[in-house]
Amino acid sequence: MSQAVGPRGPRIYNLFPLLVGAIADWMTHLPRIQAMGFNWVYVNPFHFPGFSGSLYAVKDYYRLNPTFRGAGYESDDDLIQDFTTAAAAHGMGVMMDLVINHTSKDSVLAQQHPEFFMRDEAGELVSPFAVDQDDPTKKTVWGDLAEIDFSERPARDAMIATWEDLVRHYVRLGVRGFRCDAAYKVPADVWQRVIAAAHAENPDVLFFAETLGCRLDEVEALRPARFDYIFNSAKWWDFGAPWLLEQYDQFRSIAPSIAFPESHDTPRLAGEMIAQGITDTRSIQAAYKQRYLFTAVFSAGVMMPIGFEYGFGTPVNVVTTRPEDWEEPRFDLSDFIGETNRLKAELSVLNQEGPMRRIASDSGAFGLLRQNDAGAEWVLIVINPDDNGAWSLETDGSDPVAALAVKGQEVTPGRARGAPELDGSGGLALKAGEIRLFAGTSSVE
Repeated sequence: MSQAVGPRGPRIYNLFPLLVGAIADWMTHLPRIQAMGFNWVYVNPFHFPGFSGSLYAVKDYYRLNPTFRGAGYESDDDLIQDFTTAAAAHGMGVMMDLVINHTSKDSVLAQQHPEFFMRDEAGELVSPFAVDQDDPTKKTVWGDLAEIDFSERPARDAMIATWEDLVRHYVRLGVRGFRCDAAYKVPADVWQRVIAAAHAENPDVLFFAETLGCRLDEVEALRPARFDYIFNSAKWWDFGAPWLLEQYDQFRSIAPSIAFPESHDTPRLAGEMIAQGITDTRSIQAAYKQRYLFTAVFSAGVMMPIGFEYGFGTPVNVVTTRPEDWEEPRFDLSDFIGETNRLKAELSVLNQEGPMRRIASDSGAFGLLRQNDAGAEWVLIVINPDDNGAWSLETDGSDPVAALAVKGQEVTPGRARGAPELDGSGGLALKAGEIRLFAGTSSVE
């Protein structure tokens, strides 16, 4: 594992470059990102874009997007290396997006190697598309993109070599991680070669598979690639349906996973709440704390987009967002996020994916028990869903959640460490929407 990253699970801050500006401006954020306890900074594509201007429609992988150059006179590569060096000095590895399932239609690669791309019956470049699973008649086509052809044919080896060269280049510039966009669109054997090429330069480089929105069998098909991490769907869990724990158990043998409360691809949580008629700052702030704490402790890794700490409400856009879109903070959760991240780094059970099971309570609250594979260390995540009202769980042994909680130590951010804090009646109090954490090494039987 890279010295810049450390032995613990990834705590990723997504610095969305269009919102920040030039690379020199990216660097000004590093001290506060470090202070929040993150060990990775992930930057969306910074390459020269195609005609649409989208970050994800890459025209030239070896040129910097002019938006991020600023007033510097250094070469593109030197500017990127300056940033990776600065991040490492702040104890963080830099993760970049690796988008190899498509390029912009006007890309350098499409001009130089037209044989690398899918073609229709008329010989035209094929654009990727997605079909709405709820309504198959709805089809979204990304007309600015050209889809790479990974089928077996003479040009395939040279095409894969192109991606091998790409990762070698950026590893040499100090990049320590790759978020593999739409990883399920690329065959596992291609990823095997790309990952091997990066490891030949630096064996500590990590690969993160973005697998959201794909079928379960498509995630399973990536198993031979041996990704270091995949992303999970904890953001969409309602604290009730069984699917999230089922997926956790199914996928943890493929790779440990990363949860997030929102991302650059989703609406902002504040915007969603305001659309539901929830406008008071105190309620929004409480929801932000709940969602960050849950996603930080649910799985091995956590990722947070820039602006979440301030309750930003406007989603970022991969084409139009600019530094002028920076919002006035609703609040500042930097200290809370830092305390949560330091807790995550401290407890080894929160940095791997051993067994996890749900423990029910008659109150309507419930516990998620996370254990090491060896079973010695455990963390109990006690959750009282928002619509459940306030409860006091009996600690006399009649409530299985409370009975386990009092065997451990309270480690909830914002509460005193030590013996579980009880209310006046000796119960374990939980406000509506509250999450409390307890850690121990004693038997859970």
